[in-house]
Amino acid sequence: MQNAGLHPPDPVGDTPAPPRPRRPDAAPGRFAPDLLAALRLYAAVARGAFRRFATYRAASLAGAFTNTVFGLILASTFLALWHARPGLGGYDEVTAVTYIWVSQGLLVTVAVMGGGFQDDVQERFRSGDIAIDLYRPVDFQGWWLATDLGRAAFHLLARGVPPMLVGSLVFRVRLPEHPLTWVYFLLATVLAVVVSFGVRFLVSLTGFWLQDSEGVRSVTLVVSMFFSGMLLPLALFPGLLGDLAPLLPWAALVKVPTDVFLERVTGPGLLGALGFQLGWAVVLLAAGRLVQLLATRKVVVQGG
Repeated sequence: MQNAGLHPPDPVGDTPAPPRPRRPDAAPGRFAPDLLAALRLYAAVARGAFRRFATYRAASLAGAFTNTVFGLILASTFLALWHARPGLGGYDEVTAVTYIWVSQGLLVTVAVMGGGFQDDVQERFRSGDIAIDLYRPVDFQGWWLATDLGRAAFHLLARGVPPMLVGSLVFRVRLPEHPLTWVYFLLATVLAVVVSFGVRFLVSLTGFWLQDSEGVRSVTLVVSMFFSGMLLPLALFPGLLGDLAPLLPWAALVKVPTDVFLERVTGPGLLGALGFQLGWAVVLLAAGRLVQLLATRKVVVQGG
């Protein structure tokens, strides 16, 4: 099904209208109104994305059911593993099972397997509309980031909460002892979404040279599933791999939010974990901005 409703209207006429330059005689206080206007725009884009994904109720219900089933299978497997190896990776049986349910809740929220705005961008490469997007008076990267945040907010509620509720009813799970941990977990989840967006945005930009980023997306999916901690906690990785994996950006997607939820990081450790996510978010967004600037010099599209 074609996704619609998230793109600004196409300019009228054969040639897209370029952004209007700011007047050189603009008042000194103009920055604040411009910033507020931009924030209102991106907030509206995020709300639109939330409403758009909320219309697919059957798909959301099926997805939540799938996450729950996989959670039940993995939780049972982890219990058997931790019965044989108590304390493996610094987790006990309860925290290991909780790790599974939190990670299942994050799977679609932070788009560990990709997707979200990537499908829309790829379709616009195929139709040629991507060339028009670059001439609109709206920041290309900011638009899709706002879209992805709206999508993530819906998936956190629709695909993240139900599996966790079922898991807490079927298994013994560990909930945060301190109320503020919920706030820190939400912040870590938002940062995880931004880091995930940064990676996926770079992957999507390869379409400017390849015209189809599906191959790169497939490779990224495997890497993301492995190094995010989605399949196994990174603490279980041996040797050099165990030292390297927590330093990569994918660790910010699942490992850090679950560590925050399980209160494995507190105090300075918590600040370090959130700083790790923030640092990778800044690096990836800056890299995306640079690649976008390079891409606009070589626009090659199909069908346009």
